[in-house]
Amino acid sequence: MFVVKVPGINGLGKTKGCEKAGNFILAALKEIYSNERDIPIDVKLLDLEEIHLDNSNLETTNKLIYENALEIFSEKQRAIFLGGDHSISYSLGRAFFDHCKNICKEPCLIVFDAHPDCMKPDKEFPSHEEWLSALIERGFPSENIFLVGVRNLYSSEKIFLEKHKIKRMSMNQLLENLEDSCDILMEFSKNKQIYLSIDIDVIDPAFAPGTGYREPGGLTSREFLHLIQRLNKLKNIRAVDLVEINPEKDANEITVKLGAKILSELI
Repeated sequence: MFVVKVPGINGLGKTKGCEKAGNFILAALKEIYSNERDIPIDVKLLDLEEIHLDNSNLETTNKLIYENALEIFSEKQRAIFLGGDHSISYSLGRAFFDHCKNICKEPCLIVFDAHPDCMKPDKEFPSHEEWLSALIERGFPSENIFLVGVRNLYSSEKIFLEKHKIKRMSMNQLLENLEDSCDILMEFSKNKQIYLSIDIDVIDPAFAPGTGYREPGGLTSREFLHLIQRLNKLKNIRAVDLVEINPEKDANEITVKLGAKILSELI
């Protein structure tokens, strides 16, 4: 499995610490000896890379993420990117979209997040609050995006989502029948190239306190692991990112260990 550390942050100072998450997650992964499919986990056997970034230079950071990701998508069947905050998904998403165009395939983006991250993208380099709206305004097909678990949004974001007819699955819809919800997501992504973007705050802060924007009422860690285990059966997942884990805000490494657990189930 190809795993890439992407320690990028552009969170208006609110996400400082997320750049350390990759190292912490991989250290915690060493304590997981097998995943729940009984597949042995050995960090030494991972195909591990890092995109070395200078977060004080956003132009270079975004260029490096885009160029490296575009090369990775052309060479690897699947890649998992460890953030960093959610701003990294803008350049990763652009590279994914361009790669899909290059191979004449249809892209699909499924985002697990407590927030839609669709503030007005008035900056050249979108922050973690604007990355998705910027990605859509710069070409990613909105009809191929599915937001899962959003439970706090600005009125302007609601207008944006409705304008672009972006599909959403609320927490209540998700939990009414978890199996049916999985089926809906799997059917939505059928015959497409899939990118899963996982903001750890989709999970309730009782299970994932180590993040910058804690939103009550999220998924339990067990529920989310079940979702990922189901989706991971899809053969057309090409990219996954795991973002917004902040070791500096964690409690007893609960969130870091959950990140490692999620990673282990994707291997």
